[in-house]
Amino acid sequence: MSLPPPTGLVDRYGRVARDLRVSLTDKCNLRCTYCMPAEGLPWLAGPQLLTDDEVVRLIRVAVCRLGVDEVRFTGGEPLIRPGLVGIVEAVAALEPRPRISLTTNGIGLDRLAPALRTAGLDRVNVSLDTLDRERFTRLTRRDRLADVLAGLAGAAAAGLTPVKINTVLMRGVNDDEAPALLRFALDHGYELRFIEQMPLDAQHGWDRAAMVTADEILATLRAAYDLDADPTERGTAPAETWLVDGGPARVGVIGTVTRPFCGDCDRTRLTADGQIRNCLFATDESDLRGALRAGADDEELARRWRAATLTKRAGHGIDDPSFLQPTRPMSAIGG
Repeated sequence: MSLPPPTGLVDRYGRVARDLRVSLTDKCNLRCTYCMPAEGLPWLAGPQLLTDDEVVRLIRVAVCRLGVDEVRFTGGEPLIRPGLVGIVEAVAALEPRPRISLTTNGIGLDRLAPALRTAGLDRVNVSLDTLDRERFTRLTRRDRLADVLAGLAGAAAAGLTPVKINTVLMRGVNDDEAPALLRFALDHGYELRFIEQMPLDAQHGWDRAAMVTADEILATLRAAYDLDADPTERGTAPAETWLVDGGPARVGVIGTVTRPFCGDCDRTRLTADGQIRNCLFATDESDLRGALRAGADDEELARRWRAATLTKRAGHGIDDPSFLQPTRPMSAIGG
């Protein structure tokens, strides 16, 4: 493995941030019950948001000066950002070119996928928690399951592969669907990732006792499929993966709460309003927007980013009695 660049994003524990998650908006066109209330949230005002040019400039600093080699666009829902295709195209033109991905709820992806692929997007993750239309409507407060399924098919047709599905199982809500969701993914050539529900809801209603754990997910899947540990090295990937019925198909489980992978974390985050976050569960942020708009050059922005990285904690601390849920919900942080 090559050594990290000496001026990269290195924290006090020797971890190197090479994976940048960029939130393009805090808005979303769904109202998932585990994310936000039915009425939505107070959205960021327009002047608070980074412009398209500012987003691209900060990504350029990360890629060209700080050693970032993977960029993932998130939200809220990134597909509703008007300048998305142009941003992807500008990032794909950087040297060295980073890997570029997108996490989305899939609504409208069937229409945008060809343009995003042409612009340089490599692949997508699509959130899908149920295959039942009525259940989907209850979970998201929108009758849009058909649009999500069309988005998945459109992404695959456009070559945004591997198409990955992100699923959150909730006790008494959709935890009975794990085998069916895996069968759906296998039948369509998608890669499924189950994610433990995390304390990032705007309502602060998360309850660890009600969370479906990684062990429970695996037990449910093993009742229907043979799962073997994936011999491929995990590296810094958040998902533990298993071969399904001998492979080559795989299924992953991201056990952020019960199987934390903080020691291998290589992520840094940029919010839609220009704040650096070292962790999904961080309670503090470092402002780059103010410095950028005050005329800071690229090296000054890089210096500030490096300094922010040095404050990264050893772990998220969910099991610590002093743990405090972030004031920002997932929709405002970016996944």
